[in-house]
Amino acid sequence: MSILQQSGDEFKGQTPWPSGPLGGTSWLKVLPFLNQHVVVVEGVEDVQDAYTIYLDSILSLTTSSVVGVIHLGNTRSLRSCTALPAAVSDSVRMDGVSLGHCLSCLTSLVATPASPRPNYNTDSEEDMVNGGMHTFNQTHMRKAFQLMNDLRSKKMLCDIQLVAGSIEVPAHRVVLASCSPYFCAMFTGDMSESKAHQVEIREVDGHTLRKLVDYIYTAEIEVTEENVQVLLPAASLLQLMDVRQVCCEFLQSQLHPTNCLGIRAFADLHTCTQLLDQSHAYAEQHFTEVVQGEEFLGLSLQQMCSLISSDKLTVSTEEKVFEAMISWIKHDKPARLEYMPKLMEHVRLPLLSRDYLVQIVEEEALIKNNNTCKDFLIEAMKYHLLPADQRHLIKTDRTRPRTPISIPKVMIVVGGQAPKAIRSVECYDFQEDRWYQVADLPSRRCRAGVVSMAGRVYAVGGFNSSLRERTVDVYDGVRDQWSAVASMQERRSTLGAAVLGDLLYAVGGFNGSIGLSTVEAYNYKTNEWMYVASMNTRRSSVGVGVVDGKLYAVGGYDGASRQCLSTVEEYDPVADQWCYLADMSTRRSGAGVGVLKGQLYAAGGHDGPLVRKSVEVYNPQTNTWRLVCDMNMCRRNAGICAINGLLYVIGGDDGSCNLSSVEFYNPATDKWSLIPTNMSNGRSYAGVAVIDKPL
Repeated sequence: MSILQQSGDEFKGQTPWPSGPLGGTSWLKVLPFLNQHVVVVEGVEDVQDAYTIYLDSILSLTTSSVVGVIHLGNTRSLRSCTALPAAVSDSVRMDGVSLGHCLSCLTSLVATPASPRPNYNTDSEEDMVNGGMHTFNQTHMRKAFQLMNDLRSKKMLCDIQLVAGSIEVPAHRVVLASCSPYFCAMFTGDMSESKAHQVEIREVDGHTLRKLVDYIYTAEIEVTEENVQVLLPAASLLQLMDVRQVCCEFLQSQLHPTNCLGIRAFADLHTCTQLLDQSHAYAEQHFTEVVQGEEFLGLSLQQMCSLISSDKLTVSTEEKVFEAMISWIKHDKPARLEYMPKLMEHVRLPLLSRDYLVQIVEEEALIKNNNTCKDFLIEAMKYHLLPADQRHLIKTDRTRPRTPISIPKVMIVVGGQAPKAIRSVECYDFQEDRWYQVADLPSRRCRAGVVSMAGRVYAVGGFNSSLRERTVDVYDGVRDQWSAVASMQERRSTLGAAVLGDLLYAVGGFNGSIGLSTVEAYNYKTNEWMYVASMNTRRSSVGVGVVDGKLYAVGGYDGASRQCLSTVEEYDPVADQWCYLADMSTRRSGAGVGVLKGQLYAAGGHDGPLVRKSVEVYNPQTNTWRLVCDMNMCRRNAGICAINGLLYVIGGDDGSCNLSSVEFYNPATDKWSLIPTNMSNGRSYAGVAVIDKPL
């Protein structure tokens, strides 16, 4: 039987419209016909209204797929129905056919030939079962929720109004209950809210409630720094656990030494167990940077004890823990002084050097004036009086070495020349042996000094292909962002940069006119640069390194003699003085200078047109240089860094082209090896640093 050869009574009561402009008895049905559609309506005075509301808002059909509209009305022959195209009339042989209620045409919505109906099977999975067909439409739920959200936006079929403050959010009970256990309990239980048309949600602000109801209908939500602290507790209340999890993941991605303690407290407050563990571990791993922030000084006694008692605390020496504890006490001395003995239980004084115990700890007034704290000091001194092979006999929590979890490292290669100054920054993951791009520098920069300090990467000075720079940009690996800090006093390119103590030193360089002997130091805590003693020799293309509290300037080019240098100078920050040391065996400008196991390496460089692959190492104890194995390639103006007992030399140029290769030196075997994967581009004059791998 043709689809139009059905009794009109079979259509009755189907697809009722809600009360409103169309009337409660109006209805409409869409029938498939030859891969297209025929629309049948009843009780609708304006067919265009019916088409717009039903097709646009509900079925999302296109005009091109509708071949006609039939209005169910008085007794007239189908032959006179001009709404049906001739092809439809002919194909169903409508002469003499009656539907019980004859059809009367009102209008045609089709001005152009119909296009083929879309093939919806692309979204379906079909199986033949017992001679029949079982189908699963993968987009059905999405389309259904789109429809329900469209209805909600028009306030159609809504049976509940949620109120938070001055904001009202209309919705459908069944939708809310199906997605939120909170609403399910509210609407299906015996509470008064189950029958109310309006429910006030007091614990959630209106804007957040609207976002969460939108999420229920759309499965979409944006979590930001501005809304996460209200979104997470609201999602917890409404038991929208997917949103809660996304908030936790967002906070985990934002962990930083300046905020990890606050995130830890927030996670603890809202019982986010995994986030609590992650933020606590982050604080342990970045303790040295964390204690420099305001959040650390605001910790409670319990939080302070939890942090400094951890075996997994990552510190180079126990001095950092003692100094952090003293800073915390002095931040609010009247209120916190009584906590000294409790905190000193967790400071492992026996692990401090004897000199530090005598010169610093014993002289600290807070220790002198507390008998319990003095007992801890005596315990530490007794530990040091024992022979090394007997110290294990004293077993307390304070004699147990900390065992921090190793944090994976990545190598970051900043800017460079390829062939002009570039903004590109690449990262190398040692574990995965792969390179990947991170945020570009704010502007082109090559020949800069690059160091890692307090968990961030500093790009100092350099050349932008037209001017020498005095600006400084800082990279935050957690946020993958660059920002500017205070500029140097002088413009410097081809400078040396190194960190000694809490200061970043910018050594020598070239200002566009002459080579420089001046040296500046940057205090990141005050964001200020200051001059220190100048070197004895002007040095551009100089290599620098730090060993045992001294800063070394190696080789370079002085500009006056127009010769590359073999001389080396040492800076003593206590005396603020430079002095000459033993010369290298050969002149080197643009050498890669790095420190490995307390010794200073000078790799490659050039002497005029001669590019070197030789490497020599300086022993500060004997003030002597010695040659080690040559690199695989001649390199000058290469980056250099040390990690995991190996010395890496990155890129540079060989006198004719830039290099993308990286090789490393193993002092145990006196051998250089190339890593399997090259950088994406060859680059010389790039800066290199090693940082913790962002979580």
